[in-house]
Amino acid sequence: MNLKKEFPTWGAPKLRERLHTHYPDLALPAKSTVHALLDRHGLVKKKRGRRHPKLTGTNLSDLKEPNALWCVDYKGEFMLGNKQYCYPLTVTDYASRFLICCEGLESTREAQAFTVFEQLFKEYGLPGSIRSDNGVPFACANALYGLSSLSVWWLRLGIGIERIKPGNPQQNGRHERMHLTLKQATTKPPAKTLLQQQDKFEDFIYEYNYERPHQALEMKKPAQLYTPSTRQYEGLPDVSYPFHDKTVTVTNCGRICLDGKKIHFSTVFAGHDVGLRQVEDDVWLVSFMDYDIAYFDIESSRVQALENPFGPKVLGM
Repeated sequence: MNLKKEFPTWGAPKLRERLHTHYPDLALPAKSTVHALLDRHGLVKKKRGRRHPKLTGTNLSDLKEPNALWCVDYKGEFMLGNKQYCYPLTVTDYASRFLICCEGLESTREAQAFTVFEQLFKEYGLPGSIRSDNGVPFACANALYGLSSLSVWWLRLGIGIERIKPGNPQQNGRHERMHLTLKQATTKPPAKTLLQQQDKFEDFIYEYNYERPHQALEMKKPAQLYTPSTRQYEGLPDVSYPFHDKTVTVTNCGRICLDGKKIHFSTVFAGHDVGLRQVEDDVWLVSFMDYDIAYFDIESSRVQALENPFGPKVLGM
């Protein structure tokens, strides 16, 4: 920081070289780290100070219109009569309490969740936002900003993301109360097989939406208030970066390939296009959609994340 004050027009590469000249035995940080440090202290004109994020939850909305917000979770797994475990993936509409989905799955693997959500989007349209906890597959603690492949896909579809604070299930209280009713009605006792258990779930969905009055809805039924979204699902929209120097596709192993270098970025962005803009000699900014998310430098191939651009409120396009 003192060097930057002494040479205010110098960028990260020159400051790093100055350190090397005066302290040749010092282990030097990567150029992207120097740039991010300057950025964090407000010494880069174009960007605000940022830091690596933690999973602390986002702001939570109280929306009144159907499909403005969906709530999702896995009801705790339980054993079926044949000793197989069932993991019910549940989705409700926040405003109307309409139970959109209760799908008994064999695990919480992302691939199965993708299939369920794609079918829901085709049938009910796209919500404005989705609220979840910080567990798999909705989030990934070890990935950039806690994003998962599933939540990156939601962002690409223009769906905002809300996350409750870790260890605070009451922040998804409406959904959790539905889980209690679901558990009492469908798992005591459980069915013998997954298909038979799904039949119990389907019966519960119909009763919950079309027959059961809800006190919070002034004794109305969720189906009386819910209508499908007008935002139709048509697959992933195109994304472009007209104000960046390059557009690259993140490889299946999570790398950005540039000038013969392989930058280990993040597997949750695999298959998605990101924009690259050179901000210093050998220092590049990585953007995803409208979000600036990281720096890297060609010399070390090291990625330095910025402050969470998706928080405290995670917004879609």
